[in-house]
Amino acid sequence: MGILETIKDPLDVKRLEAGELPALAAEIRDLLVSSVAKTGGHLGPNLGVVELTIALHRVFDSPRDPILFDTGHQAYVHKMLTGRAGQFGTLRQEGGLSGYPSQAESEHDVIENSHASTALSYADGLAKAITLRGETGRTVVAVIGDGALTGGMAWEALNNIAGRKDLPLIIVVNDNGRSYSPTIGGLASHLSSLRMTQGYEHVLELVKNNLARVPVVGTPLYDTLHGIKKGLKDILTPQAMFEDLGLKYVGPIDGHDEGAVEAALRRARAFRGPVIVHVLTRKGNGYTHAENHDEDCFHGPGPFDPLTGEERPKPHSWTNVFSEEIVKIGRDRDDVVAITAAMLHPVGLAAFAEAYPDRIHDVGIAEQHALTSAAGLALGGVHPVVALYATFLNRAFDQLLMDVALHRLPVTVVLDRSGVTGDDGPSHNGMWDLSILQVIPGLSIAVPRDGARLRELLAEAVRIDDGPSVVRYPKGALPQDVEAVGKLGEMDVLRAGDADVLLVAVGPMAEICLEAAGLLDAQGISATVVDPRWVKPLDRALVLAAAAHKLVVVVEDNGRVGGVGDAVARLLRDADVDVPVRTYGIPQRFLDHAKRAKILSEIGLTGQDLARQITEAVARRSPVMESHPARLVQPTD
Repeated sequence: MGILETIKDPLDVKRLEAGELPALAAEIRDLLVSSVAKTGGHLGPNLGVVELTIALHRVFDSPRDPILFDTGHQAYVHKMLTGRAGQFGTLRQEGGLSGYPSQAESEHDVIENSHASTALSYADGLAKAITLRGETGRTVVAVIGDGALTGGMAWEALNNIAGRKDLPLIIVVNDNGRSYSPTIGGLASHLSSLRMTQGYEHVLELVKNNLARVPVVGTPLYDTLHGIKKGLKDILTPQAMFEDLGLKYVGPIDGHDEGAVEAALRRARAFRGPVIVHVLTRKGNGYTHAENHDEDCFHGPGPFDPLTGEERPKPHSWTNVFSEEIVKIGRDRDDVVAITAAMLHPVGLAAFAEAYPDRIHDVGIAEQHALTSAAGLALGGVHPVVALYATFLNRAFDQLLMDVALHRLPVTVVLDRSGVTGDDGPSHNGMWDLSILQVIPGLSIAVPRDGARLRELLAEAVRIDDGPSVVRYPKGALPQDVEAVGKLGEMDVLRAGDADVLLVAVGPMAEICLEAAGLLDAQGISATVVDPRWVKPLDRALVLAAAAHKLVVVVEDNGRVGGVGDAVARLLRDADVDVPVRTYGIPQRFLDHAKRAKILSEIGLTGQDLARQITEAVARRSPVMESHPARLVQPTD
């Protein structure tokens, strides 16, 4: 039996002898590599925090001492040391372990954060509550990466934490110089200089040991030197930034020396006030293929061969199409610049950065800054394209509303991984954007159904010069292109039918709607299928089309509340068209992790499910108008 198999809770970690810890670390790394090779997941970050996490659980008493990870994707080792190693083969699988902390899994998972830069605010509140309740002997620990420290919310929290000298709070800065890719900005430079001068404490210790042996003058001389230690540190290391905030600073510490990390944490805990422990780690440590992976040190690979490090081939994706097209647009228009929030490769901007290095801006994990900086760029006469995951746009809503739209600025926001994304769980489903964006005046939203439409709509979006635009698409492989059979205004008609049902297929829901239409036809119900292409503002031709049908059905890969379905219903009400409207989309709840296809099936967004529900809806209604061909359809050449 290996050591890891004996770990059922953190108390078992405390009972181990120091000499057993290297073997435990090796077993953890073996399990990380073998499991993630099968399931995919966040490998590099977790390989880098093995010794750090062991030390955390040897020093602190989870869950009495809450340990918060920012971001939560670096909590795999924490899961193993809190009794879940035996389940690790189920990582990110339906019914298995989440890729992030999960309160449903364990009392040791205090928060379920997977949006960066939040843990320090959680920790501030938790520590204040502990102090207010008089619960002595408890410590809150926040583990935050240097990448997450590029987020402004983290510094808002630090400002507040520093104002309370009595908070039982330890902030562990897990500094590996990277978020997905190398960390960007002034903070990154600051921490880099700290890493370069980490030998300072060792030099001081050497001086102490040698001077102490000098008779008479040795100890007084050392005391004098120690008295100017703060001044020396200000010169030799720029850690004064933390100390000037009023925060005690310990480090830098070699994050792969478990004993050194453990000793630093014990020193910090004894201080009984807010302390920063600066730990230097290496992303991907202990697995050569991750260490040598220049792009992101295997930050989040799909399934791969653990012997060679080769990932399984991936199909051509929506992100690939965007990547190709934005490079072409950049070639034709030298006023187009791109912005990413620490996601250069994941959102497909690496090729643009290589082609036009002076026109790419990586702002770090700072979506709010990204949007307002884009506003400034637009004010300066260029056209910014801001590429984000859809779930992260939530954080920059106010900036898009008040800084971009209020000024009617030509900024294009490209939202990757919209709708159901699956494996990463509830926080990463991009199911909110079509709802929250509906309220923004002057904003145009395009939803392509396939690769060809993504190319068309992206080009149209960057031509808009009197306000912001959004293009959104899902995660994963591209569907086959679906060509239109006709036009209604600017909408594409994908299937011409009689007057029974008008199916409004929002973007990638087109394939499902066409399948449903075929099944409805077998039941004697004729359906016209249209793709609006632009869902904000909606084409007025939709009013005429709806008036010619008995039932309007909107299908969208977004939450049902406030999305395109509600916008269609409002459009028809305003036009005094009283045709009933049914909306099918994502229920307003946080979805468990599973494959995208499985989730769509579970929530009823399949062709068969739609056909059944529409058949039932039609059956409940008496005919109110005679059937006739959809005469509005204009055949294409």
